[in-house]
Amino acid sequence: MSRMQEEGVISGWGLGVNTTEPIELAMELEETPPSVCLTATQYTLLQHERALERMMPLAEQKGLRLIVGSPFDSGALLGGDHFHYAEVPPAIRQRVQQLRETAEQYAVSLKDAAIQFSAAHPAVSMVIPGSSRPEHLREDAESMSAQIPAEFWEQLRDRGLISERAPVPDQE
Repeated sequence: MSRMQEEGVISGWGLGVNTTEPIELAMELEETPPSVCLTATQYTLLQHERALERMMPLAEQKGLRLIVGSPFDSGALLGGDHFHYAEVPPAIRQRVQQLRETAEQYAVSLKDAAIQFSAAHPAVSMVIPGSSRPEHLREDAESMSAQIPAEFWEQLRDRGLISERAPVPDQE
């Protein structure tokens, strides 16, 4: 990789995985660390503690750009039947219901909140929802600018639904 970068064959390299550990290990490479990594299902409303412990701070420290894939956790956050590419377990269904109730209380779209949450961390340069239809692409783009009240994020923290350490979107 070092030689290919030096020769200008590639401008950088990265990896895309469904766990944080391979990204953490790659970032610790001395010679040629990755320049970008895709982390799927690891920094979402439903799951982000592990990423906040090590991957996110290390990415900031190393100047690595992260792409968050699957911010809806394989569809579970939007009422789908899959979480991490398998059937949604009961505990996750319950958590989704708590998130949905809080979103309804503040008239917030859970889709908007999921995309904005995944994008709010300073180590994240892009979010890829994985949309399959043109109308979903438009909705996803609009979700990034939807207004979400600060009280919504505070309520998620108060209810223990998101980490106290997780950055949330700035709203005016």
